[in-house]
Amino acid sequence: MNQPHNIIAIVYDYDHTLSPHYMQEDTIFRRVGIDAGSFWNSCLVLIKEKGYDQELAYMKQLLEHEQVQTLSNADLKAMGEDLQFYPGVPAFFEELRAVIDHPRYAECDIHLEHYVVSSGLQAILEGSQIATYVKALFGCEFDETDGHITFPKRTISHTQKTQFLFRVNKGLLNMKQDVNDHMPEEARRIPFRQMIYVGDGHTDVPCFTLMKKNGGFAVAVYNPHDQTRRSFEKCYQLARHADRVHFTAPADYQPGSHLRLILERHITEMAEDIVERRHQSIEASRVAAPLP
Repeated sequence: MNQPHNIIAIVYDYDHTLSPHYMQEDTIFRRVGIDAGSFWNSCLVLIKEKGYDQELAYMKQLLEHEQVQTLSNADLKAMGEDLQFYPGVPAFFEELRAVIDHPRYAECDIHLEHYVVSSGLQAILEGSQIATYVKALFGCEFDETDGHITFPKRTISHTQKTQFLFRVNKGLLNMKQDVNDHMPEEARRIPFRQMIYVGDGHTDVPCFTLMKKNGGFAVAVYNPHDQTRRSFEKCYQLARHADRVHFTAPADYQPGSHLRLILERHITEMAEDIVERRHQSIEASRVAAPLP
């Protein structure tokens, strides 16, 4: 069954993309008194000396704290209300829909959807302000025994993030659905050419690469208030030397900002492309009436 291909999707990383902080720092660390510097250093030891994946390292280290061991996934979800965001988040999710609120696009019934794919914790995101604005969000998950988190149930590494781009592409948002099932391009829900990925650094490189390779759009954002300029340098390297992204911009999602102008312009171009493809398809399917 062919899809109408009338949906535009924006997929976001979370940490340092929608927020200037790691989500654990806004939530778990504050609630149970974990020092951020010491915690992340302990994770680096596991990564460098024992070869841990980054996500398994931080989940293991969280479970080393007795107070964290008493938490449930419901507790993590409740902490989601403590998340802090860059300027303009979460209001911009809804505001961007105004870009396609135009009679020209109504004839194709064009829609805009938002997704979040994070190496942070899904339960925290589910309790945050952004949850009501997104079509789906994906993150690492803990299993639970007797009301307490016990063991990593799912991790999403920077390379595994690409799986979720394909889930959005194919419309397979239920984790019980096998994303590796073959699906012809015309049957996929959202073509890559109608997808935008927004991230902040090297952990987003696989997603940036996938988007550029398949005709999507890649944007890297940086924290303009980072006095060390490391945030900016990551983006500069991605754009200037690695050629991984189409644009870089400060992580300011407010109306009139550089990032908003980029997103609004590209959403418009995608919408125009949908209209043009629809018109071409109609013209191609027309058969001229026989001459009298």
